[in-house]
Amino acid sequence: MDGYHVKRNSVNNISDSQFEKVSIQVAAFYKFVPLDDLETLQREIREICKRAGLLGTVLLAHEGINGTVAGPAAGVEKLFAYFHQFAGLEDLGSKDSWCGQNPFYRMKVRLKKEIVTLGVEGVDPRREVGEYVAPEHWNDLISRPEVRLIDTRNDYEVALGTFKGAEDPQTRSFRDFPTWVETQLDADRDQPLAMFCTGGIRCEKSTAYLKELGYKNVYHLEGGILNYLEKVSVEDSLWQGDCFVFDNRVTVDHELNEGRHELCPACRMPLSEEDRESPEFEKNVSCPKCIDRLTPQRRASLEERGRQIELARARGEKHIGSR
Repeated sequence: MDGYHVKRNSVNNISDSQFEKVSIQVAAFYKFVPLDDLETLQREIREICKRAGLLGTVLLAHEGINGTVAGPAAGVEKLFAYFHQFAGLEDLGSKDSWCGQNPFYRMKVRLKKEIVTLGVEGVDPRREVGEYVAPEHWNDLISRPEVRLIDTRNDYEVALGTFKGAEDPQTRSFRDFPTWVETQLDADRDQPLAMFCTGGIRCEKSTAYLKELGYKNVYHLEGGILNYLEKVSVEDSLWQGDCFVFDNRVTVDHELNEGRHELCPACRMPLSEEDRESPEFEKNVSCPKCIDRLTPQRRASLEERGRQIELARARGEKHIGSR
């Protein structure tokens, strides 16, 4: 993938030749809002994205919408014009960035029970959530010694980068978070808790959950890590490492440039340069994290997929499974 990638707010400052390299808009969005007739929404969103040349994933549930799409700016504008017709979505916005090639392979619109799966009945961020903290004020909050800083993301995301001093709950999925709260979080309901995630949506659910449990001083980073990386300079930043994103860029750095990680084709875990230099790494097949877990059938399938990728590359074509 072309690694040229810039923040949205710098697009107007680049030359025409540079703009050709960053002509794909990546728009991430979510909102907790009551939605009905999900099947109709699913069908219409699919059709609009197809006509607008957009790829990505949109999740729909009765509690709201969550998605990331990528494509030409005019296509993104058409999709949001459609969203803005609906009550509760009139002000739906997005966190935007730009890249040279579409970071998605296809367009998926899925119906779900939750747009982010906590697995606890009755948690409703529309009713009550933690206090939003703007990126410009986040450093002051998390530098206070009495504040417990908690990363609500999964363990493989935390391993790639996090805030200085943040606590890793070591969860494999967001469904594990309530168990961590029950077993590891102090019973002191007055302790200040500061929470963060990639784009903000997991913190909407996690802080709503904690408020329902009676925790009083709960804060979360407004707009998530991506908003912080956009608003806070590298010189003033307390962020360390890269941020995992849920598309084929895999990670972005503090400048929101595409990172150097890749996904393992077998286990889909992010791989660093060190992982890819390991003797246990096999290109297009497996990595040190999953080499011992592959069945002969799975290995044969991945080897054939890798062969098809290389054949497509030799023909000057792009295989749908290649990065």
